[in-house]
Amino acid sequence: MGMSIKSILLGASTAALTAGPALAAGDKPFFSLKNTDFIVLIAFLLFIGILVYFGVFKMLGGMLDKRAEGIRDDLDEARALREEAQAVLASYERKQAEVQEQAQRIVESSKRDAAEAAEQAKADLQASIQRRLAAAEDQIASAEAAAVKEVRDQAVTVAIAAARDVVAQQLTAKDADQMITDAIGEVDARLH
Repeated sequence: MGMSIKSILLGASTAALTAGPALAAGDKPFFSLKNTDFIVLIAFLLFIGILVYFGVFKMLGGMLDKRAEGIRDDLDEARALREEAQAVLASYERKQAEVQEQAQRIVESSKRDAAEAAEQAKADLQASIQRRLAAAEDQIASAEAAAVKEVRDQAVTVAIAAARDVVAQQLTAKDADQMITDAIGEVDARLH
């Protein structure tokens, strides 16, 4: 940066020296202390020289470098923050995808469980219906057997009563005594 200032100063001096003959065409010579343009040029060159001597340009350059360094640091920090934000966003997007996938698995599992529960309930209902039908058939068979037994018992009772009436009407006292004697003989024979 110091070289460019020196070249600026050298360029300004050269311009001032070459401009002298053109300006001398007036009534005052350019290189005279009475010429205000020359005085301003010398004051300007002295001012620039003082600035160079005290290192103002170096300080300005340092300040600009420091400012540029601060801006670079800010940009690096902003870039790092941006990358971090992108990483966080990607993480949230991954988590959202995982949660969505998990929710979908839960829904599918619930549907499967509901279908299995419906099938199980249907099978249980069929088994219950079969048990009830079997129980009803057993009750019907039992009731039928009881009815048949009752009818047989009634038929036996009616037949015995009818036979007693028939035998009582046709049996004489002599025949009754003979039957009793035969029955006692038969019992005696079986016992001995």
